[in-house]
Amino acid sequence: MRLVLVEDDDGVGDALQAALTARGYVVDRKRRGADLLRTHRDYDAVILDLGLPDMDGLEVLRRLREVSSVPVLILTARAGERTIVLALRSGADDYLVKPPRIAELVARLETVTRRVVIHTSPVEAVVSHDVRVDLMARQVEVAGVPIMLTHKEFQLVRILAERPDTAVSRQELMDRIWGDSSASVSRALDVHMAGLRAKLDRPGLITTIRGFGYRWSTDGGPQA
Repeated sequence: MRLVLVEDDDGVGDALQAALTARGYVVDRKRRGADLLRTHRDYDAVILDLGLPDMDGLEVLRRLREVSSVPVLILTARAGERTIVLALRSGADDYLVKPPRIAELVARLETVTRRVVIHTSPVEAVVSHDVRVDLMARQVEVAGVPIMLTHKEFQLVRILAERPDTAVSRQELMDRIWGDSSASVSRALDVHMAGLRAKLDRPGLITTIRGFGYRWSTDGGPQA
């Protein structure tokens, strides 16, 4: 399992990195929240301090949760109940106060990552009416006929179809597929989405959630 430890205190960071590495984890160290936001796709779990030099850890968590469901364990000196509740409500999976007991930290990491594995156990195929998405073979069929998609078009299908009837934000799509959310990438998303819808030729299969993103619909509602 590859972890990222976001901690600007070298004494704490070095000690934790050494202890977790000794227990079999691959641990990268970041000192700034911005570094995590740029690289979070590379990791299976995050250990996040709240007192960071570039931005508050709660703001980092909020921004991360806009684009990723990677498990996050908060590890901080802040012990106030209000901060703990706010962190958990902002999307933290667990919260520990420094200094941690390593055995407890490891146990909590195992727990939060196990929840994600159970929740996201791989689905081989998704079927919506006469559209079948084979996620393992990376193939899409409409009425039994294979549809040729570009790499990015299939990435769009995969991200949406893995979570049918769930709204997925434009921000998440851009971050996961392009690793960027600039205006040019936003336009590219529109172009690829239009091309994908045209190839599938199933109005209502991918619906637009105005002001947010898209949803892979199983009810066949009208296309927005």
